[in-house]
Amino acid sequence: MQQQSLTFEQAMARIEEIVRVMERGDRPMDEAMSLFEEGTKLIRACSEQLSGAEQQIVKLMKGSNGEVGESPFKVE
Repeated sequence: MQQQSLTFEQAMARIEEIVRVMERGDRPMDEAMSLFEEGTKLIRACSEQLSGAEQQIVKLMKGSNGEVGESPFKVE
């Protein structure tokens, strides 16, 4: 599965799956290393997506004077 084609939620689910497999400790070393590498790439991709979302939120929260202000979260 290509990481670029995964949604954030799909990537997180795959990371959780990798963690479960790794915690069992029953995989050969080469497979475990491959899973570890896949997991780190997925974590990096998720982190980038979260950073992008945070930047969008900051942009949306900027006031007319260009300063970012805090406002309470309202649940409707």
